[in-house]
Amino acid sequence: MEEVIDNFFNVDIAAAAFPFVIAGLWNTVLLSLMVIPLGFGAGLGLAVAAQNKHPLVRWPLMAWVDFFRAFPPLVLLILLFTGLPFMGLELGGFACVALAFMLNNSAYYGEILRAGIDSVPHGQVEAARSTGLSGGQAMVYIVLPQAIRNVMPDLLSNTLEVVKLTALGSVVAVPELLYAARQAQSTTFNPTPIVMAALIYFALLWPLVRLLSRLENRALASRA
Repeated sequence: MEEVIDNFFNVDIAAAAFPFVIAGLWNTVLLSLMVIPLGFGAGLGLAVAAQNKHPLVRWPLMAWVDFFRAFPPLVLLILLFTGLPFMGLELGGFACVALAFMLNNSAYYGEILRAGIDSVPHGQVEAARSTGLSGGQAMVYIVLPQAIRNVMPDLLSNTLEVVKLTALGSVVAVPELLYAARQAQSTTFNPTPIVMAALIYFALLWPLVRLLSRLENRALASRA
């Protein structure tokens, strides 16, 4: 038992690694605040554009969404980080992570929001148009608030995945939480910093997990 504590819960090493791990945590928060709005905004644009049923719009959108849902985000991140310099475009690690996750998660957010928009009865749009609202105003004031409410559990679930995906930033030397913990672990030759990072991820995401469960239970109760 002492050996387990010494290797995984070493207090002295945890105290020494704490400043580095906290610095990584702030970068993880910053990265999340960057990639989540970008992915959501791009996904919202895709979902609204998908309401156009013209084949010249619909099929390219479907191809875009299917491609980025199927393409592994880690491969996409490495491809952007190592491939763009050959095209004369050198982006930093943060920018590559933001771009890769926007492309990847916009496809997921877009499909979730598209399903939410489709769940709103078309009669409500017609009623809104009859009051003098334009199609865009009906979408903003009538459809989207209901659509987002209808798919809120799915949006939260995807957002949780996005936050966890930020750990992939360590692959391109973005100093987020996992990268900082790995650097501390390589210096101390002890996995305690990795355990610290795992506990911080849990503390950061567990409230969202509980909120997601409550929303799912509420949705099930409303259908009963």
